[in-house]
Amino acid sequence: MKRLNSKASFVIILLATLLFGAVSASLHADEVKSTLNDQKEVAVTIYNDQLALVKDLRSIRLDSGFNQLAFREVSALMRPETALLRSLDYPKDFRLIEQNFDFDLLTPQKLLEKYVGKKVRIVKLHPTTGVETIEEGQVLSVNNGVVLRIGDRIETGVPGRIIYAEVPANLRDRPTLVISLESGSSKKQDLQLSYLTGGLGWKADYVVELNATDEFVDLTGWVTLTNHSGTTYKNAKLQLVAGDVNQVRQDMRMLQREMVMSKSMAMGSAPAMVEEGLFEYHLYTLQRPTTISNNQSKQVSLLNATKIPVKKEFLLKGQDYYYWGSYGAIGQKLKVGVFVEFANKEESNLGMPLPKGVVRVYKNDKSGNLQFVGEDRIDHTPKNEKIRLKLGDAFDVTADKKQTNFKKVAALGKYKQAYTASFEIVLKNAKDEEIEVMVQEPIPGDWKMKNESYSHEKVAAGMAQWKVKVPAEGKTVLSYEVLVRY
Repeated sequence: MKRLNSKASFVIILLATLLFGAVSASLHADEVKSTLNDQKEVAVTIYNDQLALVKDLRSIRLDSGFNQLAFREVSALMRPETALLRSLDYPKDFRLIEQNFDFDLLTPQKLLEKYVGKKVRIVKLHPTTGVETIEEGQVLSVNNGVVLRIGDRIETGVPGRIIYAEVPANLRDRPTLVISLESGSSKKQDLQLSYLTGGLGWKADYVVELNATDEFVDLTGWVTLTNHSGTTYKNAKLQLVAGDVNQVRQDMRMLQREMVMSKSMAMGSAPAMVEEGLFEYHLYTLQRPTTISNNQSKQVSLLNATKIPVKKEFLLKGQDYYYWGSYGAIGQKLKVGVFVEFANKEESNLGMPLPKGVVRVYKNDKSGNLQFVGEDRIDHTPKNEKIRLKLGDAFDVTADKKQTNFKKVAALGKYKQAYTASFEIVLKNAKDEEIEVMVQEPIPGDWKMKNESYSHEKVAAGMAQWKVKVPAEGKTVLSYEVLVRY
């Protein structure tokens, strides 16, 4: 054991630090290193389900003949089997030999793990005298703590600072793709690396504002980007693919690693994206470069549309099991759902394929303050389709429903069972204006309406529908009898 005064220990530690840096730099001295400083442009295409295609173009000078190229600052969640490096300037004289993806990054913990079974030096400080000593020890284990052999004793924990002889060759300070290749030119050339990666995702969110009469809405669409891939994409050409792209799930398990989520969010004021068809999907291209920083959420504008005609609807929907037996009272003050519907058409001031996402609806109160009134999720929606949102259940509109009669009748012909069932639905409206409630009843089997107080419409094989007017601060009774056969 060596005893050192503070000045001597400082000199030794300084020399060790310089040696550490020199060894670290010499480990990959024969490599041609490429960093983001070489990057000419980067294009990122993000798909659903945390998948992205990165195209990284860099200007790099290689040696003529064999090269070991360290392509640094790639995504830490790269799928290395998808990586493709090509020369844009000298493609005929460019040949790939081997590639290794080094994503084991240099940290104190990783460095300690790599030294299990190896010798290190430990610098200790005496708690009373302040004298530092250096001892040599062997790292035995780093599982749930550090175990060291120092001389003839075993110690746990890290008793002081640790000095390492060198940085292991397979530890990098940045995610790096190391490629062995042959180049026919020693001139600077443009190399493009393309690869698939996890850690990049996007989702669409929509904000809808209802007007005072619930007749029109203004729609704003936002795209929220998230980047947990381990690197930053500066001034990237951004494209988004909307659609359900098939992936081999067995390979995607490689992407499941722990990631620290960031709470940062950058609000963008970008122009709306340009949309085009791509195979059986839709491609959205941002019309300006944008920086997607690591561990960041960013929002960019997708679309803006104003004065879209909308229809509000009150819906009461039943259950088909009501028609199988005798139930008596079914329920009082049943909830009546509130929906809004609008058409995704050019004549409605919209007409753009909309990626799936959450639509949040707001409306001004009488004082002009914007209030949240509900939200719903939409799937990928092509143009010329209707968008229907359930915002909640009505407060002032309720229903009382009961079965007034149930009777088994003779089953004739091909039928084995037959029943008649009668129902009464009392619709109540506490609002100061007349409303219309749509009543939908899913009726099983082969059915026929025998009697009804309002005419129904058979909108599907197993669905009867009524549109019933309910006066202001009043009620309306819908009654019907149906024959059901099985």
